[in-house]
Amino acid sequence: MKSPSCSRFLSTGGDRRFAAILVCLLVAGLAPAARAAETARPNLLFIIFDDWGWRDAGAHGSTWVKTPNFDRIAREGALFKNAFTSNPKCSPCRASILTGRNTWQLKEAVSHNGYFPAGFEVYPDLLERAGYFVGLTGKGWGPGDHQTLAKRTRNPAGPAFEEHTTTPPASGINRKDYAKNFETFLQRRPKNQPFCFWMGFHEPHRAYERDSGVRLGKNLADITVPPYFPDMKVVRGDLADYAIEVEYADGHIGRALETLAEAGELDRTLIVVTSDHGMPFPYVKGQIHEDGFHLPMAMRWGAVVRPGRVVEDFVNVRDLAPTYLEIAGLPVHAQMTGRSLLALLRSPQSGWVENRAEMLVGKERHDLGRPNNVGYPVRALRTKDFLYVHNFHPERWPAGNPETDFGNCDPGPTKELLKQIGGHFYDLSFGKRLSDELYDLRTDPAGVDNVAYDLFYAATVETLRRRMLELLKAEEDPRVLGRAAELERYEYVGGGGNKSYDNWLKAQEAKLAGEPAAAPAPAAKRAGRKK
Repeated sequence: MKSPSCSRFLSTGGDRRFAAILVCLLVAGLAPAARAAETARPNLLFIIFDDWGWRDAGAHGSTWVKTPNFDRIAREGALFKNAFTSNPKCSPCRASILTGRNTWQLKEAVSHNGYFPAGFEVYPDLLERAGYFVGLTGKGWGPGDHQTLAKRTRNPAGPAFEEHTTTPPASGINRKDYAKNFETFLQRRPKNQPFCFWMGFHEPHRAYERDSGVRLGKNLADITVPPYFPDMKVVRGDLADYAIEVEYADGHIGRALETLAEAGELDRTLIVVTSDHGMPFPYVKGQIHEDGFHLPMAMRWGAVVRPGRVVEDFVNVRDLAPTYLEIAGLPVHAQMTGRSLLALLRSPQSGWVENRAEMLVGKERHDLGRPNNVGYPVRALRTKDFLYVHNFHPERWPAGNPETDFGNCDPGPTKELLKQIGGHFYDLSFGKRLSDELYDLRTDPAGVDNVAYDLFYAATVETLRRRMLELLKAEEDPRVLGRAAELERYEYVGGGGNKSYDNWLKAQEAKLAGEPAAAPAPAAKRAGRKK
């Protein structure tokens, strides 16, 4: 059937008619290819850092952490200024990404270093069954056990591509060559098959090579020290060591972009870059504070995402799975409670596009360090102006007990410094907290001044508490439905080492008896090069 424009030209005579015939034949020949390009399922490249804070990217305003490749993704696509995780620890966040659910909706997966639960689909499996070529390099879901309950023979993030290694510039950096492994994955992809790849950096997770930041060119005077730390040389040096690991991983993003371009797949690929939670420092990682659960995030998708957009709407990592399914032309799975971001991606607008302006966050048990290995349950509501936090057991130590060395805070120079100097900064990171916390982010963007008990904010606290409970009940959170005990029973499977309260007690008993202490169980994370 001729198009209306072709019919009009074909009604002319002479040379014009002959030229029109040639044009229409050419258009007719190209039309199927053009339609195929429009309807072809896009590729998916998901890139996730391990412990990278949202403020520490050029596109998010950092001047001392250089991230040119992340910045390119933001410049050629969209920067999401308000991206969050619902639980600021590795395995709970990653379970939320894979399943499209908040962690309190995921049974055992609500806890760090536990079991991946049975009965939940993950988006890589759904896409693989729909014809996608799926792969993983680096850190997928974990740490934890994905075999015992879920009966999974591979990581929930996909089959591993790990054969290539490299020599990193610092001893704390993992040797996996993420970009080369991605290149190998693409080479093994069947022709014309769409792909879904998870590139999981181990950086900038601790441990770091001490003073590697300065050795590799960081100037301590350039570093911005957040207000929850003292501005001291030890802290600046620790942040510099962290920064070079972020920058190293960012380099792999650049190499992955080159690989996509060489394969002719760059503009046919939705590229998402983010982190699982904030940096591995006191007051941040594993804590319900602004920098703990606020994430860097940028997305690039050829001509679909208008370049240079900055989106203010609140988005959550659980929104990614339904987004991936929708752009692949699949129905969003019934288990997924996240909201697809496709409309946000397609919109030409910046700013508040759909006015998504509230976000739930919470935690149960992370790393060990309290009697009976109990957790520190928290739920919180983030709005445009405020962060309201409710601590269900304020009698517990939020980062673990002092005698077990605050096990829910990774070891490092900044942690040791705060323990030595005590006072205000020690209390912020390790001290017990009140039942309610409220941070006015308009005047206190880092969230360090708790105003929950200021009478001026009394009505705000009450309003946010009611709204938080309303949302949590709608999500069937066991913590607010009278079933908190089931959340406390979920097992820690990572060993625990010196973080385990039982191991600590045994060591004290051995000391009193004058016996040599037994070696602790293997810790889930060890110092030295990241595994």
